[in-house]
Amino acid sequence: MTEFEKYIQRYLDLVPSEQWIEEMKTVSDATLEIYESLSEEQGNFAYAEGKWSLKTLLQHLIDTEKVFAYRALRFSRKDQSLVSGFDEEAWADNSYADSRTLKSLIKEFKLTRKLSVKFFRNLPEEALQLIGIVNGNDIKVETIGKLTVGHNIHHLNIIKERYLPNL
Repeated sequence: MTEFEKYIQRYLDLVPSEQWIEEMKTVSDATLEIYESLSEEQGNFAYAEGKWSLKTLLQHLIDTEKVFAYRALRFSRKDQSLVSGFDEEAWADNSYADSRTLKSLIKEFKLTRKLSVKFFRNLPEEALQLIGIVNGNDIKVETIGKLTVGHNIHHLNIIKERYLPNL
């Protein structure tokens, strides 16, 4: 197993079933349940110095999902151009999430997830099996969809373990 495969496997292992598009909706609901219960002040909470606020973490979920969807779109359209990674720390540092309202971030998350679900649901099986290259690593369109779910679950677990107990 390559380092890339090991890295993504930690997210894929979190996806609870093969019905990953349904899981995309389930984990979205769980994420929204938490975020919609937060006050604006709580949205600015970070559990430790140098850690992201809850708003920044939500923006990270939104940004990452957009990147994943873009990659899946390219590969599903048989675009074999090389795709690079992105610096999640730089994106978070420059996301301006903490200057936004929690309500606006929640709305963007809902819209982003709704588009992802529709996009992946409407792809035929043959498109889901297409492979593209990210940072020199092969990845299936379907795997990118599953990563969307696993990545969200990963951060949902962090919210439950490190943020909520300290609010």
